[in-house]
Amino acid sequence: MNKKKEFKNFAKLVEIMETLRGEKGCPWDKAQKREDLKTYLVEETYEVIDAIDSKSDEKLKEELGDLLLQIVFHAQISKEEGKFDIEDVSESINEKLIRRHPHVFGNTKAKTPDVVLRNWEKIKKGEKEGKSTFEGVPKTLPALLKSYRLQEKASRVGFDWEESIEVEKKIKEEWKELKSAIKTKDKEKIREELGDLLFAVVNFSRFLKLDPEDTLQMANEKFIKRFKKMEEKARKKGEELHGMSLSEMDALWEEAKKEERKK
Repeated sequence: MNKKKEFKNFAKLVEIMETLRGEKGCPWDKAQKREDLKTYLVEETYEVIDAIDSKSDEKLKEELGDLLLQIVFHAQISKEEGKFDIEDVSESINEKLIRRHPHVFGNTKAKTPDVVLRNWEKIKKGEKEGKSTFEGVPKTLPALLKSYRLQEKASRVGFDWEESIEVEKKIKEEWKELKSAIKTKDKEKIREELGDLLFAVVNFSRFLKLDPEDTLQMANEKFIKRFKKMEEKARKKGEELHGMSLSEMDALWEEAKKEERKK
C-alpha cells in the first residue's frame, strides 16, 4: 500500500469536510451539531460490525470510510469551536498507544495477551489516579456488552472466579433464587433475580472466551432464519402463522431445524 497516497487521501477528506461546513458549503452539513450526529455514529459503527460479519472486504472498506467520516465531522466541529482538530485527535491516540505499550516501545516485558491486558489496566489506572476501575465503560453500552466489560475489568484487578465450574454453580444458585422470587409474585424482586441470572450467564460466556453480544446475535439470526422458513412453509400450504395452532407451528419449526442441519 502506498503510504503517501493514504495520507494524501486522508488530508483530502479533512479538506472536503471543511468545505462542506464552510460558508459556501452544504446547508445540511453546516446545520449539524455534535448531538445531531450521535445516532449516525452509532449506526455507522454497527454497519462496520455487519460488514465484518459479512466477510466482504469491499463492504468493510466502504463502512470504515463512513465511520471515519463521522470522526472527521466531530473533529471539524471542535476545530470551528477552537477546541481541537483532527491532528490533535491523532496526536492524543499516538501518545496513548506508545504510553500503554511499554513492552513494545519501552523495556517492560509482556509475553502473553493476558499480561499485556493487566499492564494496560495498571497504566490506565495510573493515568486516572483515584478513579474507579470501571472508569471508561460507557453508560450507553448495550447492557449485555456492558456486563461483559465490567466483569472483564474487575477480573484484571484480580476480582474473579478461578474456574468456570464456580460460575456454573453461581448460575444454578441464581436460577433457584429466581424461581423463589417468582413464587412471591414481587415484580421488582423477580427483575432483580433475573438480572443476577443474566449477569452470571454473561460471566460464564467470558470464561468460555465467547463474546456474549456476538453469541446472542448469532442466536437472533438463527431464530430469524428459522422463523422465516416457517412462514415460507405455511404460505406454501396456503396458510398464515397467525391462523395456525401452536402444535402446527412447532411442527414447521422442527422441519426448518431438520433442513438447516442437513445443509
